[in-house]
Amino acid sequence: MKWIGRIIMVLYALLVAAPLYFVMTSSFKTSQAFFANPLSWPNPWTIQNFVSIFDAQPMWQYFWNSARVTLSTVALDLFLGSLIAYAIIRLGGRMGRYTFVYFVAGLIIPSQVSMLPLYSLVRQLGWSDNLGALILVTAAGLLPLTVFTLTGFMEMLSKEMMEAGSIDGASEWKIYWRLILPLSGPSLAATAAFLFVMVWNDLLIPMLLINSTDKLTLPLALMQFRGEYVTDYTLLLTGVVITAVPMVILFIFLQRFFVTGMTAGSVKG
Repeated sequence: MKWIGRIIMVLYALLVAAPLYFVMTSSFKTSQAFFANPLSWPNPWTIQNFVSIFDAQPMWQYFWNSARVTLSTVALDLFLGSLIAYAIIRLGGRMGRYTFVYFVAGLIIPSQVSMLPLYSLVRQLGWSDNLGALILVTAAGLLPLTVFTLTGFMEMLSKEMMEAGSIDGASEWKIYWRLILPLSGPSLAATAAFLFVMVWNDLLIPMLLINSTDKLTLPLALMQFRGEYVTDYTLLLTGVVITAVPMVILFIFLQRFFVTGMTAGSVKG
């Protein structure tokens, strides 16, 4: 059984490594070498694709758009989600459970189902082609996941400690800001990492709301390398590598918080 488990893990590792190998090697190939043998090792190696992609497209503008949308959405979700999670555990009882179920019910509804109503609402409000609207819509869609994860962690905190703070005269805001948030640091970091990846890679909602070229996020910008008849695969895959770099850096620095966040999210209110 031990060897079967190891074989399964090796096969899974190969399944994950194969597309990574394809994307990485293709980004260092010329177009001729790519079409001659897409799976071969780059020969010769070239960084011209990375130079060309920044010359052909305003990639720094797309980076800034994605960074602004992602950081603002994650910050808004963490703030609102932590406030709601704190309110749920402080309410407790039936009211706390109902509030928790109300928010978690949002996880049941696929985002594709709400596309048409969402698009209609955004147009009626005059928020079309607006990065601020994209931030609000994305944050609203991810708020149930944030509440679910943070509530699970905060429920493991000592309620006696919160009661002691109340007895000492601390307001609810002070208990939340001075006590709960510092203790929730690992869960906040893990949740932030998951939200970052989801928002940074999101294509559906930006495609629905954004039209102007100067407001494109990175996933939308990569679509420009795909034409009706011809697709520049080397530039497209180079863009994929460039887009993945911030996520790789984030996971390197926050990987120790992932297990804590996942364990916290598994505890229901």
